[in-house]
Amino acid sequence: MKRTRALSCLITMLLIAAADSTEETVMRLEMSHRDTLFPTSSHRVEDIISEDQKRHSLISQKRKTNGGGAKLPLRSGSDYGAAQYFADVRVGTPAKMFRVVVDTGSELTWVNCRFRGKGRGREKKRRVFRAEESSSFRQVGCLTQTCKVDLMNLFSLSNCPTPSTPCSYDYRYADGSAAQGVFAKETFTVGLTNGRVARLHGLLIGCSSSFNGDSFQGADGVLGLALSDYSFTSKATNLFGGKFSYCLVDHRSHENVSSYLTFGSTTKTTTTRTTPLDLNLIPPFYAVNIIGISLGEDMLDIPMQVWDATSGGGTILDSGTSLTLLAEAAYRPVVSELERYLVGLKRVKPEGVPIEYCFDVTSGFNESKLPQLMFHFKGGARFEPHRRSYLVDAAHGVKCLGFVSAGAPATNVVGNIMQQNYLWEFDVVASSLSFAPSTCL
Repeated sequence: MKRTRALSCLITMLLIAAADSTEETVMRLEMSHRDTLFPTSSHRVEDIISEDQKRHSLISQKRKTNGGGAKLPLRSGSDYGAAQYFADVRVGTPAKMFRVVVDTGSELTWVNCRFRGKGRGREKKRRVFRAEESSSFRQVGCLTQTCKVDLMNLFSLSNCPTPSTPCSYDYRYADGSAAQGVFAKETFTVGLTNGRVARLHGLLIGCSSSFNGDSFQGADGVLGLALSDYSFTSKATNLFGGKFSYCLVDHRSHENVSSYLTFGSTTKTTTTRTTPLDLNLIPPFYAVNIIGISLGEDMLDIPMQVWDATSGGGTILDSGTSLTLLAEAAYRPVVSELERYLVGLKRVKPEGVPIEYCFDVTSGFNESKLPQLMFHFKGGARFEPHRRSYLVDAAHGVKCLGFVSAGAPATNVVGNIMQQNYLWEFDVVASSLSFAPSTCL
């Protein structure tokens, strides 16, 4: 998907003051299209005012944050039967709390919503955002430039019977999940690292009246953190120094064990490693330059084209994917070599677990017997995931290798379980990724 940019109308203002004080001051506006302040052929008044308001809002909000950072509580979805991580967000005026999936692979932020009587408010255990009760809710019209051009990549629909019809969407996810609703601009309230709060105005949000898929189990919506002009990341990083970070607790943790999703700088340690982020390679995802995988002292025999995005490969980090997906040419060497260290365990196939290599460990197994898996990045940085991140608990007394074949050619995806108990900082200004082991507490 291509990143979009709002179009602007070029306005040159020329003030001619008469030399004689008795002469009337004349102000002349020279337009790039025609002699009218709001040319209707390509830009509607609503579009121009919207752009001005967004800019003014950004200026005002930057002054209020005083260079600090923002943080959102972050926890595992294990207690809800979800293999995702949830953050708490406060939406609207007055602010209401919602539990949303943290997804670095999604551009759209949306919540379970009722608007003009439409929505899924009847569902148990899901909170509902009632748009008409929020004084800051502003629908995006279907005739606006935002809807007709900018949001086309976010699956905005072309149906527009009247100017008052809201801009609607049908957003599809890679796993088959989907959300349908209307676009709006809303206010988010976030806690700051200095103990205060800030209100982020004019964020694009989806008011989802319908959604389906396992990805949303236990959640009220999605927090879109992909690199996009319309994602939550775009707004928050503009305000808080161009960086965001998260530390994912163990995926089996209960709801009362939490860490933070933070916007702003984090503290570096002696164990911090840094590697380039290629933000234009596989947009809107966060691509990294992996050049190999080793197990113990041995570099595995994996063809270099597996890591080459220009050949259909490449690698991304994704908080919304649970397991780690590898192209077949990387998957087979990794699981085959790891299986050599599990030969004493009985191979099993748990019902409902789509993983090829699973083992009965009821008689016990010492994870330290597994060699250290290591991802090697271009430039020398190395990521050493915890052993429990690639030999994962799948059921009672069953552990599985936490990899899935993605076929060939395919994008490799480092999922959230592989990322757990590391602090990850994404610097979208410097195009770098820093990471270090952490308890996340």
